[in-house]
Amino acid sequence: MQKILIIEDEEGLAEFLELELKYEGYSVDISYDGREGLDKAMNQDFHLILLDLMLPGLNGIEVCRRLRTVKNTPIIMLTAKDSVMDRVMGLDNGADDYLPKPFAIEELLARMRVIFKRQERMAASQTRTLTFKDLELDLESRLLTKENDTIELTNKEFELLSFFMKNINRVLTRDMLLERIWSYDTAVETNVIDVYVRHLRTKLNTDEKEAYIQTVRGVGYVMRE
Repeated sequence: MQKILIIEDEEGLAEFLELELKYEGYSVDISYDGREGLDKAMNQDFHLILLDLMLPGLNGIEVCRRLRTVKNTPIIMLTAKDSVMDRVMGLDNGADDYLPKPFAIEELLARMRVIFKRQERMAASQTRTLTFKDLELDLESRLLTKENDTIELTNKEFELLSFFMKNINRVLTRDMLLERIWSYDTAVETNVIDVYVRHLRTKLNTDEKEAYIQTVRGVGYVMRE
């Protein structure tokens, strides 16, 4: 569940946002004071902050500026002040977006989704290599290395192994693997998973058959640390 911090001194608006966001499935915390809000933002982990500009204790610009020296938590500024200079000042001090009051809740939710999708894309682009024990799988070149030896993989072997390595310690059923790798192709039987796991084990060239991919009898397979 994504956690949202609302720093807003208008209690009616803050409570309305809390109600709407909880309805959408978010976890919500509220601060009515800039200094208290900054303390929460510094000491807790939130996925996004909705930050008013005009606040008691510490204004929104200063909250944003101080937070940015420590964290990159996404911030959407909410304010009745809608001049170009106000927007520029907020963005220059680290806000990710700026929404003038009054606003439609649908627009706020849409802007939040844009920020979350951007974060997901950035995280995905930064994860170029998967590792497990002495295995290293490069997601761009699709090459597997083990103790500096390169192991060539077919497309399906790569997809299967990368799915295992993205789900370390999670037991993956044969049906889950079929859905993910073969999209439930009607021409594919569940035992094809067993065949490809045997291929991978052979290529990993170890005396211990289950050193990397372990069988969970009657269920599926797991790569377990």
